[in-house]
Amino acid sequence: MKDLLKLLDLTREEIALILDTADRLKAERKSGEKHDFPSGKTLAMIFAKNSTRTRVSFETGIFQLGGQGIFLSSADSQLGRGEPIEDTARVLSRYCDAIMIRTFEQEEVERLAQYADVPVINGLTDFAHPCQVLADLMTVREHKGVLAGLNVCYIGDGNNMANSIIVGALKCGMNVAAACPAEYLPDITALDYAKTVTDADFTLTHDPSVAARDADVIFTDVWASMGQESEAEKRRAAFFGYCVDERIMSLAHPECMVQHCLPAHRGEEITAEVFEAHAAEIFDEAENRLHVQKAVMYLLMK
Repeated sequence: MKDLLKLLDLTREEIALILDTADRLKAERKSGEKHDFPSGKTLAMIFAKNSTRTRVSFETGIFQLGGQGIFLSSADSQLGRGEPIEDTARVLSRYCDAIMIRTFEQEEVERLAQYADVPVINGLTDFAHPCQVLADLMTVREHKGVLAGLNVCYIGDGNNMANSIIVGALKCGMNVAAACPAEYLPDITALDYAKTVTDADFTLTHDPSVAARDADVIFTDVWASMGQESEAEKRRAAFFGYCVDERIMSLAHPECMVQHCLPAHRGEEITAEVFEAHAAEIFDEAENRLHVQKAVMYLLMK
């Protein structure tokens, strides 16, 4: 594993290695043990999108590993003035030990990795959110003990989260059911991958009730992501009936978990009651962004 660009690039064994490493680093942090990681490593962090969890977890994570993070807003850097991503990749490779980027186009991340001589980590694109879904898998495994054989339900927009949940969960042997409106389906790349899986089941439906039945884990996300604010009213109409509420939860397994990558719009994709009933799991998920990203940096930068 040279980079982390999307979960499609990883094997089941590589995902397991990341999760096992994250578990170990989390335990070390909780017990006050020093991480076995070379000091003085530097992570360049490029942000074209606003962030709370991604910036804080990566900057805190590299600090806890004994290194330093450098925040680069694309609007304030030379990228914002038109410097090609290829040149940025080659310059940052001379200064830093790895690059994390949170941006819009997946193709930009792929080109950054192509020209960089150091590892590149996808902090989020419109296509994929690999770090978030690795944290989700870590959280589910903490609570359920296993991944393979669990029933995963995703309800909402067929966005970067849907794409990465479909790929990541199926790679771990989990059965996946996704409920999305017809005009907001997951990316064809994720759907094509699902067709190749032989040891887990995948269902795509427009009916959240079908997807939620007997679910062990229910995932949801906001209906209008960053850059889609102008579509908010149109999307609210399209996603009517896609709220994770008590009715949806009653169809799932009695011990079903709920996961939300945050920020959450209570009363839209999830009710306040369901959110608060599962807040411990959701904020475990948020915390695990730190630990799983430390694991990714540990494996790529050591």
